[in-house]
Amino acid sequence: MAEFRAMSDAVRQLEPKALWGRFADLNAIPRPSGKEEAVCQWITGLAQSHGLDVSSDDVGNVLVRKPATAGMENRKTVILQSHVDMVCQKNNDTDFDFDTQGIRMKVDGDWVRAEGTTLGADNGLGVATMLAIMESKNAPHPPLELLFTIDEETGMTGALELKQGWMKGEILLNLDTEDDREIGIGCAGGIDLGFSGQLATTAPAAEHGVLVEVKGGSGGHSGMDIHKGIANANKLLVRVLREMMLYSDGSTPVELSSLDGGGLRNAIPREARASVASGLSAAEWSQKLHGLVADIQAEYRTTDPSLSVSFETADTPGQVLAAAAGDTLLAALDFCPNGIDRMSPDIEGLVQTSNNVARIALKEGAAEVHCLTRSSVDTEKMDLARRIEAGFALAGMKASRGGAYPGWTPDPDSEVVRMMADLYRELHGHEPLVLACHAGLEYGILGSRYPNLDMVSFGPTILGAHSPDERASISSVHKYWAWFLESLARTPQRA
Repeated sequence: MAEFRAMSDAVRQLEPKALWGRFADLNAIPRPSGKEEAVCQWITGLAQSHGLDVSSDDVGNVLVRKPATAGMENRKTVILQSHVDMVCQKNNDTDFDFDTQGIRMKVDGDWVRAEGTTLGADNGLGVATMLAIMESKNAPHPPLELLFTIDEETGMTGALELKQGWMKGEILLNLDTEDDREIGIGCAGGIDLGFSGQLATTAPAAEHGVLVEVKGGSGGHSGMDIHKGIANANKLLVRVLREMMLYSDGSTPVELSSLDGGGLRNAIPREARASVASGLSAAEWSQKLHGLVADIQAEYRTTDPSLSVSFETADTPGQVLAAAAGDTLLAALDFCPNGIDRMSPDIEGLVQTSNNVARIALKEGAAEVHCLTRSSVDTEKMDLARRIEAGFALAGMKASRGGAYPGWTPDPDSEVVRMMADLYRELHGHEPLVLACHAGLEYGILGSRYPNLDMVSFGPTILGAHSPDERASISSVHKYWAWFLESLARTPQRA
């Protein structure tokens, strides 16, 4: 506990202290997606302690209203928005319970990191920014509505269920961008795809139990990082298993028993494992597929330098998939598109359509696969979804859809976009990056519910989001905070 307090105190001493202090407070409260009640109650209590108008809606979003500072009453009302939940990922060797423990932070040069877990800077720094301005007595600002949404990371429930007419603001500043050079003006829509089936099983004919494991992938956000070509552990595991089956014959069968890979739909899988019964031992497979493993590591030496594939001795499984069922499942997984499907023809460097094979699971013949399909063009999103569904239909698996959300069409000439770009040039002497991103962001949904909002997204630099390597730049937070305060001070007047 003393070590935890020391870590937290080191973060609290960073500038701006008002922001970092509230970030430390926030990270002391467990806030996995779907379990935000405690943090929302804390925010509500803070607002009430300052005599501010605060309310909640039916799903748990919190809205705080703060009057303008003196002389700013005639400015447009600004909505500040961030989500309170965080992605909960940890290294396999890290002992940590996200439901009960606060994040263990440390200062490492210009970075704030966590000990073996995600940091929660996504979107905790945005939340902390809002709390800091909520409590500020000196910073000039227009009338403010501070919207704290829930469950962004797993379903964007808070945004999707936000009732119309609750907010009155004209400008929305979303604080969930992860590069301090960027002004976000558009985002992709997405849809969750699920596939399930009960596959035929039998007793194993092979004598050896082998655990095949892919680990050490870099991971990352399945939208923002999809263009980097980061290894998908699920797809690589399937590649290795199919290669094993090519080696097998009647005397050395390979029989698939279980699969366990990936996790959250919006995270590129870093680890995946399979249990097989085999006519060859783990040591023999390690020798036979040495060349394949070396090839895979060479292919991903830049993006995933720590990637490994291992074969370990394990207990012989009690049951395995029937040969035809195993072949069909692996073929469907191998066929399933992953990564970029199409780049934007209109915006250079923007991924337009993609898919992430986020989760695979097989136990006692029950198979499940989960994908997140994204596109800034809704028709392309649905076309890719249908293609993916067709592949799994051939494997006899039942498809389901859920969690669909819209994108946000960019408007580079809007008043708030021009204001934020002008401020950036004035403060930093060079051009900002005004762009759309390949991620499902809440402001796309909020814009569909409040179509007259003038919106942008910005934030401090965060690297490695959605992975235990997540880290926030200290100097960038300082840069972003000045930009944020100036944007409020220069909010346009009402018409």
